[in-house]
Amino acid sequence: MGKLHFLFSFLLFAAMVYGRHETMVDGKQGRIGAIVDMSSRIGKEEILAMQMAIEDFNSLSNRNFSLVVRDSRSDPNLAALAAKDLISMQRVQVLIGPQTWEVASVVSEVGNEEQIPVLALANEIPKWANERFKFLVQASPSQLNQMRAIAGIIGSWDWRLVNVIYEDSDFSTTEIFPHLVHALKDVGAEVSEFVGLSQFDSDLFTKELERLRRGSSRIFVVHLPFKLALRLFETAKEMGMMGKDYVWITTDTFTSLAHSFNVSINSVLQGVVGVKSYFPERNPRYHDFYLRFCRRFRLEHFDEDNNEPGIFAVQAYDAATTAAMAMSEIQEKGNDHLLEKIELTDFQGLGGKIQFKDRKLAPADTFQIINTLGRSYMELGFWSDTLGFSQELRENSSSSSSMKDLSQVFWPGGSSETPKGWVVPTDANPLRIGVPTGSMFKQYVQVEEDHKAFNGLAVDLFKETLGILHAPPSYQFYHFDGSYDDLVNQIYLKNFDAAIGDIAIISRRYEHAEFTHPYSEAGLVMIVPTTNDTSNKSLLFTKPFTVTMWILIAVVTVYNGFVVWFIERGHYPEHDGSMLDEAGAMFFSSFTTLFSLHGNRLHSNLSRMAMVAWLFMALVVTQTYTANLASMLTVQKFKATISDIETLQKMNAYVGNGRGTFVKRYLEEVLKFPTKTIKNYTAQNDLAEALRNQEIAAAFLEVPYAKLFLARFCNEFMISGPTYHVGGFGFAFRRGSPLLHDVNKALLKVFESGKYRELEESMIAREKCEDREAKVKSSSLSPNSFFLLFVLSGGVSTLALTLYTISVHKSFLQQTVLWRLMLAVIKNWGNHRREFSRQPNDVLLTVPKIFPNATNLQIQVQ
Repeated sequence: MGKLHFLFSFLLFAAMVYGRHETMVDGKQGRIGAIVDMSSRIGKEEILAMQMAIEDFNSLSNRNFSLVVRDSRSDPNLAALAAKDLISMQRVQVLIGPQTWEVASVVSEVGNEEQIPVLALANEIPKWANERFKFLVQASPSQLNQMRAIAGIIGSWDWRLVNVIYEDSDFSTTEIFPHLVHALKDVGAEVSEFVGLSQFDSDLFTKELERLRRGSSRIFVVHLPFKLALRLFETAKEMGMMGKDYVWITTDTFTSLAHSFNVSINSVLQGVVGVKSYFPERNPRYHDFYLRFCRRFRLEHFDEDNNEPGIFAVQAYDAATTAAMAMSEIQEKGNDHLLEKIELTDFQGLGGKIQFKDRKLAPADTFQIINTLGRSYMELGFWSDTLGFSQELRENSSSSSSMKDLSQVFWPGGSSETPKGWVVPTDANPLRIGVPTGSMFKQYVQVEEDHKAFNGLAVDLFKETLGILHAPPSYQFYHFDGSYDDLVNQIYLKNFDAAIGDIAIISRRYEHAEFTHPYSEAGLVMIVPTTNDTSNKSLLFTKPFTVTMWILIAVVTVYNGFVVWFIERGHYPEHDGSMLDEAGAMFFSSFTTLFSLHGNRLHSNLSRMAMVAWLFMALVVTQTYTANLASMLTVQKFKATISDIETLQKMNAYVGNGRGTFVKRYLEEVLKFPTKTIKNYTAQNDLAEALRNQEIAAAFLEVPYAKLFLARFCNEFMISGPTYHVGGFGFAFRRGSPLLHDVNKALLKVFESGKYRELEESMIAREKCEDREAKVKSSSLSPNSFFLLFVLSGGVSTLALTLYTISVHKSFLQQTVLWRLMLAVIKNWGNHRREFSRQPNDVLLTVPKIFPNATNLQIQVQ
């Protein structure tokens, strides 16, 4: 009886409360019910906006619809009672509200039973709700895309770990947070912790914030309603967590009320970055609504510091307009028909296009990014699903995938310097660093003295890298005796915080850890024994010059010999004879003259000139030939016993690799070697001995290993075949580790400073083979090396031949003129004797023309 009495009293009290908070626009043509939290800023804006929507619609359509409002106080039980009262007592045809899914779900249950459409203003409604509640309509667009905007902010600054704070009674988070986790993964970040807070436990705020402060992540995403979020920030400020190095990002649930914050609230939120719902404020309809709303809100709520409407007022106005438009199209038909009219709604509202698909509005795809600063907040820019970050929403406005291109952000503490997002906790345990003990090449990593001493290139490089960090964490090395895959898996199991050594970066290991940039050269090569190159020993004397070079030498020699012979042939009677004899004499003279340096045998200056150039060329070519041939005779040359893996596979030969590496699986899965033909080795000497004894025909090593192996066994083995592209060596960290980004940056600084090169060269120098240089092959020389010499010798010989030909031609012409002159004198002398009567001084001898253009030559004989 006591329980029934309590329930009756509660219902009576609730009815009295609702009666006192009823707001109605008188009319008999239809009633619209609204369930809101009247004590909240959101509820105040929604009530006024819906009243204005009904009044505007009535004045334009000559209707007389009314609005009946009930207060839910954000209590689901009170909201359910209010819904029953509005339907059964007030005879409303449509219900609007409430704001949260927790309250909207019970109202939708009542509306579904009574077949009354419910226009929910909750941003997130589960997918299953539309199937369960046939009269539920989501009248506000989904804000799930804001999770991608938040991830974009985090990715812009390369933060890796994020703490998410939410209300533990908010059931919509089961829909929201999977989207956030997925969006963070796309930018290389992840959630460190989800922290649920309750509005009924004030002590929990301090406890949870203290625990988060002891952690490493300084990035906080706050998804809380206004009152709860404000309490959180006030507590955080008291604990010193609203200062430098902290980052606070708020979601639309809190940020969309930024227009209503007063000075005292803004003083708590300095440096907070928020994601805010966007709607077009330049719309003329909205401008008129804005002025009327501010005037009426100031009169009705004089206790509020700001009178501007926000996104919640705009959404409530459009929802009330939607209900009124649907109700105006029906008369006495059932509510099933009213629901159909609501679903067919299509008009341009204050917040954008109002059109339903599957009883839902299209999701919001544009958000505003704000930064709380001073007495108010600053609009940094926008994020949209299509453009990314941009300062303006115009067709030709520039956009970027990074928030860095927006206006300057001022972080908590008033700093413009971007926080790095993590710190090393003062009470944190030293990092547990796993080090493998089974490396084949101890030069990279070696564990000695009962697993207490750790040496090698990888260890030295890790120490150098962490030494560059601004706040280097403490760490401790631990040996690990298993395989490299198991070592990386220990990071995933949280037995180690990181692992260093000659750990190859391969795809399957990314499932358990993340890696730094590779610090070694990437690739896999085949090592095979060498053998002396004994081929073509009989023709070794021809190797110093290429075939083209030999042909050119022969051509130039014959040509120069011809020139000298041609010029000097008149001085040697023994050259006379048949054409064959003269050719033999020419060639013999050419070579004997070339190798006999007695210049006094030559009689012409032209032949001497050609010979000088010829001998200079021959001297240089001969000396070069001698030097190159000597080099080839003294250098021992090697060649690979096997040239490609196809030969190995045809022979079904055994191959070797290092135990515990990924190479064995690569040989099996990629290069298709049978498992039985692959042998594992744990030491360099064992691998070299196996190659010497032909136990294996080839060994497959990663490039860094191959450098060390060949540095030690340079004359016995060599690389053969192509380089297969696989990942190099790197350090492994936990997925989402805040250290990874800074370690990568520090590792690059080590490379750029040349320190890594020094470490690597020092390591290889200790293994350097004394005969390593013997493997350098001498190359044959081509005509390109002697181009100018050939041009000089050939040019001088050609010039001598040309000058000689000209001189011979002139001499021949002169002899021809003298003979003709003598014949003419003799002939005229005979005529003179027959004509003796003539006076001697009157006799003129006329010499006939020898040249066509010459005048007759007259000689007077006395």
